[in-house]
Amino acid sequence: MIIDLQKFISDERPYWNELESVLDRLEKRPEYKLSLSSLQRFHYLYQRTSGDLAKIKTFASEPNTRAFLESLVARAFGEIHETRKRPHRFAPLQWFFTTFPRTFRRHIRAFWICLAAMLVGGAFGVFVLLVEPAAKDVLLPFGHLHGDPSERVAQEENATVDRLAGAKSSFSSNLMTHNTKVAIFTLALGLTWGIGTLTLLFYNGVILGAVALDYVMAGETTFLLGWLLPHGAIEIPAIILAGQSGLVLAGALIGWGKPLSLRMRFRKISADLVTLIFGVAVMLIWAGIVEAFFSQYHEPVLPYAVKIGFGVLELALLLLFLTRSGRRKEK
Repeated sequence: MIIDLQKFISDERPYWNELESVLDRLEKRPEYKLSLSSLQRFHYLYQRTSGDLAKIKTFASEPNTRAFLESLVARAFGEIHETRKRPHRFAPLQWFFTTFPRTFRRHIRAFWICLAAMLVGGAFGVFVLLVEPAAKDVLLPFGHLHGDPSERVAQEENATVDRLAGAKSSFSSNLMTHNTKVAIFTLALGLTWGIGTLTLLFYNGVILGAVALDYVMAGETTFLLGWLLPHGAIEIPAIILAGQSGLVLAGALIGWGKPLSLRMRFRKISADLVTLIFGVAVMLIWAGIVEAFFSQYHEPVLPYAVKIGFGVLELALLLLFLTRSGRRKEK
């Protein structure tokens, strides 16, 4: 029972203000966690404020104070009995080693389709070059690939000057920027119901197949592997993953009979698209560094066996990463 209302309010207000400040902090920072002692204090403040509300309800002359306490108690009740998971702070390592590979595996069918498109393109490039060797100038868009592979190998191996001296960083950044643009473009082509994405992957496969056959027929297979494997072991899968994200976008656009609106389908896959394309960007950053600082150096500077071994190791680690990383948490 309250005998002196004003004294009661002045005595209890510090507790109300303390509870309000804790609630404000929790609402502004959902990831904030209270210690055990702070939780005990919070529960005490909630119980005390609830008791004060029950007492002050008997006074019709304090409607504002009563409304304030009702709001405060309701907010505290909501925090205590909250059942939703609180958002966590972004953890880059956890995202890369757990979220990214799990997202990849969740859409593995789209990846296999993209891989098949690139392999079919590679087979087509090989077939065209076998049937019509003169088509090389049409198939290969880069001028330095139009000449005789043996002449290029001899030129690279006999070079006495480092043509990238002082320019490795800029060359690497240009590669990263260009390849990331290609990856984003591959994703964006998913808006063509996936047709553009698959066409781009097919065309990249044609180029790879034609280049590979050209160097193999010239007897430069070792040079080809030492040149392409170090960065290609990461770069090529990254482009296929970009295609995977494009097909995920296409699947949401088409719907495949799902009873969801277009907006809801896009919202459902938006986080996965961001995860995939950012994972691809990280892979392409690594590939750009390797291509500028490692792939462009050949025998006698770097033995081909070292370069090929490095590329095979990268590919094996990538396969393990995409297929196994995050499995424990997934289960």
